[in-house]
Amino acid sequence: LVRSIPLEGHTEAVCAVDAVYQSDESDSHLLVASAASDSTVRIWSQRGGSEVKCIQILQFGNGFVMDVSLSFLPGNSVPILACGGDDCKINLFIQQDDQFQRTLILPGHQDWIRSVEWAVCGEELFLVSCAQDCLIRIWKVCTKLKQFPENENYSIRLKENIFAVKDTLTTYAVTLESVLAGHENWVYAVHWQPSFFKDGSMQQPMRILSASMDKTVILWAPEEESGVWLEQASVRVGEVGGNTLGFFDCQFSPDGSMIVAHAFHGALHLWKQTALNKKEWTPEVVISGHFSSVEDVKWDPQGEFIVSVGSDQTTRLFAPWKRKHETEVTWHEIARPQIHGYDMRCLAMIGRFQFVSGADEKVLRVFRAPRNFIENFSNITGIPVGKLHYHVSSQAVLRDIALQPAEDEETFNTISNQYPEINFQPLNLTEPPPEDHLLQNTLWPEIQKLYGHGYEIVCVACNNSNTVIASACKASKKEHAAIILWSTASWKKLQSLSFHNLTVTQLAFSPNDKFLLAVSRDRNWSLWKKQDSSESEPVFCCCAYTNKNTALHSRIIWSCDWTPDSKYFITGSRDKKVIIWGQCDSPATGEGNALDSVQPRSTVLDAGESVTAVSVSRVLTPDGRYLIAIGLESGMINFHTWKQSGPEPVSADWSKCVEMDNSQSHALAVKRLCWRPREGGAGHDDNSSSKWLQLASCGADHCVKIFNVNRSAF
Repeated sequence: LVRSIPLEGHTEAVCAVDAVYQSDESDSHLLVASAASDSTVRIWSQRGGSEVKCIQILQFGNGFVMDVSLSFLPGNSVPILACGGDDCKINLFIQQDDQFQRTLILPGHQDWIRSVEWAVCGEELFLVSCAQDCLIRIWKVCTKLKQFPENENYSIRLKENIFAVKDTLTTYAVTLESVLAGHENWVYAVHWQPSFFKDGSMQQPMRILSASMDKTVILWAPEEESGVWLEQASVRVGEVGGNTLGFFDCQFSPDGSMIVAHAFHGALHLWKQTALNKKEWTPEVVISGHFSSVEDVKWDPQGEFIVSVGSDQTTRLFAPWKRKHETEVTWHEIARPQIHGYDMRCLAMIGRFQFVSGADEKVLRVFRAPRNFIENFSNITGIPVGKLHYHVSSQAVLRDIALQPAEDEETFNTISNQYPEINFQPLNLTEPPPEDHLLQNTLWPEIQKLYGHGYEIVCVACNNSNTVIASACKASKKEHAAIILWSTASWKKLQSLSFHNLTVTQLAFSPNDKFLLAVSRDRNWSLWKKQDSSESEPVFCCCAYTNKNTALHSRIIWSCDWTPDSKYFITGSRDKKVIIWGQCDSPATGEGNALDSVQPRSTVLDAGESVTAVSVSRVLTPDGRYLIAIGLESGMINFHTWKQSGPEPVSADWSKCVEMDNSQSHALAVKRLCWRPREGGAGHDDNSSSKWLQLASCGADHCVKIFNVNRSAF
């Protein structure tokens, strides 16, 4: 499309739209019908390249029209409009004297009508409709003369709905062709296979696709001999398990060889007709992602994949798919390690194939990858299993051997035994798995729960030697704002670090593991130093902090991060300020009291709007400057470099390099930024792509993004 024209007039959300090209003696013009929650259907017209005008408003009182469909009556160019809504009836409108007039009302459905669609087949016109009564109805419109010749005597005939068109001698009859009962829940969408041009005329295949909340998509077609519409049994496809609500819509591909559907929460499903057996459909690779705000994202320590958590209650793992004999590398979701009952909030990697996550509950949960995932990860990414350094877990995901009933057990007398129990099936994958497998066959085993917090978990971090986990929860009092340290060896609580008065929003261990940094809703940060002690477990004590007298931030501090040399740390706040603090490797810091030595080492950088995420690259610029990504509440991501030039902070130490344009940024607030821990791009040969750095970001717009950043540009 080269030009868009907004059609303004509806006062509430638009829920359906359809359009046809109408030709007359002089020219052709576009006719559009739209339905909205304001209880109206508007008719729009565009002639030539002129503006679009609203030529009519159809009022439906207090009712709602859920779907509209436009077509032309058989044998002439008179437009006909079908409207289905919450009155359980289909309203047919015929355009006469440039105005649509209600001509017929087709009763039959017993609940709200969700979808209607016309199809022209020769000199006959078919209408398919579906509703929340779980039924699909097919109606036929044809000329009265053709359907029932007067010289024939019919003893049994279908009930006809007759109407005539003004200024023509033609009378039309509408009859119910068929009622399709196969779904067990609301039918949300129904569509005809698209027509195609063949042998000089348009051909309309007699095939219908329907999507339902019963988690199935069904393909219907009339039987060749009898003409009775039947479900093509092998095409009953859909999800099982998972926190899903069934299918919301579906479509054929233009040639009818593929089917795409999307579930109520936005997950896309794609099936392709097999070449050998036209009645068999196989799942295909399709894009996927979160359907709610993405709260956190982390790279694995080697930078080969990313893991994200979101408010959609899932943890998802994305990795590059390296196809054989092809240079193109594309990113896909290859596992869904955790499907939760609470909104996810944070995660931290514990080594390469283990992570801990926190949600809107008081418990931290630890997950470890099964061997089946490692093998599939190797197949998809092209990394040999031997290079992954995976230590096999003795725990299985789920018993992959189904429990068989005893031979003497009566298994035929209970309804539940009619439906086989779904068990985990180890998959041998060479390409990213479809949604069905992501939901049930890519889970990781939960190996530990960590109890100790009194409220919902907000943030979690793991040190670089993978020995200590730090976590914090929501808090309005000092006793609840304490940071808890956990041992990854014993999974026991090591220490409780109490300082802040309100929720700690982010935690970060220094790269050398000597410090733990915490930032809080109370507008302060605290720095905790690892003590040299004879005890086997580490002990941390507070060595520096800000308070109401020394704080530079005047609003909540959302984010923090360390420079790769552990000398400085950075804080970003809602007050639009970004500040670099240090120097943490000075002798004074080593003595345990760093209040005087840890000071602002940069001038205050005004980001222009609330700062929600900051991250420092582990790789310096060619001239030795720190590369910093700053995420903003608007969704923008800006890149700055910084290097201390003298004992006193000066604004010239900051240099703004790149400001992303709107097409690359997030549409809503950036939630987290995370640089790939080493140079190069995941899925590429690091030697050939070492000039590139990669930044992962996640936002409230449901998106996880990976940016290639040219290191030489800084």
